[in-house]
Amino acid sequence: MAPADLEDAVANPVFSNSPVFGEKRPGGRVVTQPPVGAQSTIDAATLDQMYGAPAATSRETGRMTYDDVIVKTGGLLALLVATGAVTWAVAPGLWIFGAIVGLVLGLVNAFKREPSPVLITLYTVAQGVFLGGVSAFYEAQWPGIVSQAVLGTVAVAGTALVVFKSGRVRVTPKFTRWLVLALGGYLVFSLLNLVLMLFGVGGGEFGPLRSGGLGVLVGLFAVGLAAASFIVDFDAVKRGVEGGAPRRLAWAAAFGLIVTLVWLYLEILRILAIFRN
Repeated sequence: MAPADLEDAVANPVFSNSPVFGEKRPGGRVVTQPPVGAQSTIDAATLDQMYGAPAATSRETGRMTYDDVIVKTGGLLALLVATGAVTWAVAPGLWIFGAIVGLVLGLVNAFKREPSPVLITLYTVAQGVFLGGVSAFYEAQWPGIVSQAVLGTVAVAGTALVVFKSGRVRVTPKFTRWLVLALGGYLVFSLLNLVLMLFGVGGGEFGPLRSGGLGVLVGLFAVGLAAASFIVDFDAVKRGVEGGAPRRLAWAAAFGLIVTLVWLYLEILRILAIFRN
């Protein structure tokens, strides 16, 4: 559209007759834009500035970044530790309540299509109550065991991150299928042990299948599964960031990492208890 046509197209009388939005020509006409030459200069300068501007970052485009995942995971971890510490000191007997609520919220969050920050936060609080009560029980029986379990958890998680960053373990479809099958088998084994323990079959403080030498072997196998799960989690975060996933999915990534971290801590705590027993 030519500049003159653009001027004639300004039909709103407020803009066409206002001295603020334009200047009057000798014939009473209102100029709503600069002369042609000046307009071309401005357009060229604007285009040059647009081309010279840096590319939009992931944060500006609403895409997930590593910082998003790190901040949300760190915040949830701090909330988990704080809730656990308060429960340990005030009401460790609430661990059963935290276990039930945590299990329900964990399943809800796992099957939700869109991550819910509120539900993920509530899950973290419930798990903090559960871990605080359980840790207080273990520490009362075997002093110093909680600090050892924490160090072991950090060591395994850190090793999994180093192995993933080194590229020595690649997350292939075959690797993922193996992990899913192994997790399924471990879940069935754990349920069987729980049923036997409830019906008084066998012995052992942790059930007939999770005590003694067999319990140690099963626990080490579970720790290996947790480490492999961490590697899969890290790979999922990497693919999400590189694939331009929406920023809200950082909550889902943080939730997955917290779930694996809690599971790993409990397995190491159980192994140490078997040794100390």
